[in-house]
Parts: sequence; C-alpha cells; structure tokens
Amino acid sequence: MAIFKFGRRDTAHGSADLAGFLDGFSIEVMPRTAEKVADFRDLLPGGTRVYIAHIDGTPIDEMVATAARLRAEGFEPMPHFPARIIPDAATLRDWVARYRGEADVKQGLILAGGVAQPAGAFDSSMQLLESGAFDGFERLHVAGHPEGNRDIDPDGSDRMVSEALRWKQAFADRTDAKMALATQFCFDAAPVIAWVDRLQAEGIALPVHIGIAGPAKLQTLIKFAIACGVGPSLKVLQKRAMDVSKLLLPYEPDSILEALAAHKAANPAFGIEAVHFFPLGGIKATADWTQRHGQRPQRAAA
Repeated sequence: MAIFKFGRRDTAHGSADLAGFLDGFSIEVMPRTAEKVADFRDLLPGGTRVYIAHIDGTPIDEMVATAARLRAEGFEPMPHFPARIIPDAATLRDWVARYRGEADVKQGLILAGGVAQPAGAFDSSMQLLESGAFDGFERLHVAGHPEGNRDIDPDGSDRMVSEALRWKQAFADRTDAKMALATQFCFDAAPVIAWVDRLQAEGIALPVHIGIAGPAKLQTLIKFAIACGVGPSLKVLQKRAMDVSKLLLPYEPDSILEALAAHKAANPAFGIEAVHFFPLGGIKATADWTQRHGQRPQRAAA
C-alpha cells in the first residue's frame, strides 16, 4: 500500500476535485460484514456516517450491537428502518428506544423495504415518518431513484416516485430534522446529472447523497445491478463486459465520480451533497480506494 503524504491532499490517484467531492462520504455495512472488520478506525475517517442495512430476518440485537460498536469506535451509525419488515408500531418504538438508549443513534434511513408483502401495518417510508417515532432525530434520509424504480412504478414512468418525493419535501419543510435522498448505486454520470437537475427544477430541494458501488469484480456488480433494477447505467457494465481487456479487472468507480466531481466543481449549486458507498466488493476494498483518493482513516498507519 502506498504511503500517504498526509500534510497535504494526495491527488496522485485522481483530481483535487474528486478528493474534495469524497469528503464526508458514507458507507453501508451489515452486521455480518461488520463482524469481519477488526477495527473500523483503521479503514474510515473519524465521524464517518455508517449506514447499517437491516435485511429481513436480521435480529434487532445484532443491529443494535453493530450500531453501539460503531458509536464506540467514533463513527455515526445510521440504521435502516424498512417499513415492510416492521410488524407494528410497538416494535418500531422499541427499536428506536433501543438504538437511542444503547448506541446514541440520532440518524436513520427510512425505507419502504424490499419485501413484497408487509409484515404489518407499515407499507411505506411515509407511514414511518408520520408515526412520530423519529421525533428528536437529527437526520432522516429517504430513498432516491435516479433511474426510476419498477417496484414503485411498474409502467416504467416515475409518477409515483415523483409524488412521493413531493410529499417528502413537504415533510422536510415542516420538520427540524435534516433530510436527504440516499440513492441506489449508479454507474453513469449523465443520467444522474439529469435527474439531480430535474429535481431542482421541480422544487425538490432535498440534497442528494449519491449511491456508488465500491470496487468489485465485474460479475459481482452485474449480479447486484440486475437484482436491484439498476437501469440505464447498467449498460456501462455491459459494455465493459464486452471488452476482453477489462473483463478480468476489478471495477473501480473513478469514471463516474470524476465526472460528478467535475460537474460539481463547475456548478457549485449542483444538488449532490455527499457520496454514499455500497461496498459490494468488501468494506476494505472500498476503504482502500477512498484512502488512495485522499481520505485519511481515523487511525492512520505510520
């Protein structure tokens, strides 16, 4: 691994625009992947927001323990709250109370959830937000879909997604919590830029935390992209797969992030506020990539 010159920003592996664009990035883990990390302080900058994905069937004890560990190591835990896996309001209140009491959780990602049939009365993120369970949270993030969502709009339009965004904007206008849109991962800058510009034109002022897949094998990314319904930017991966010279090389997100960083530098009011990494090739691989692009881990090696 390269030795970093921490007295100044190392831009040998990317532009200064990209290094600045990455400042304040977040990353996603699951309890079972977090268990494989000896100490997050060796990987991530201090205070990094770490989303904790709540997959259906994960015991709440494991979720809370992961949040408490991240808090103890100096990071900001942001657990997922997927509406459709929460059986009732009492369970929701219990989860929130445990997160706050045992891990000082102040932030949450509020989602509908990927399961087809709700476990109880909650079906959407909007119902969770309206429940009042998150009163007092400092930050609430909700889902954004730069390339649409066929589960929400089966006809291929974005009518329902747009209606939900307007509701969430109105909710943000009347709450003290900071809100943002955390998006699915994308591979092409052009549709992202068009989507963010369109949001601003339509009066959606929620800042965007753009989802980016971390370094991974191309086959892994294509599998996840198909499973998650990633749209136009899937063509970027398919084109790469046709290039024999790149087929066996791991994907790295330099191209999309350099393009977005350059656009942000040229247009400071552009609505992307932060980068959110999905470490599909492993947490360490993504953390190593961020370090090569100027991000210093909390406990940097000499």
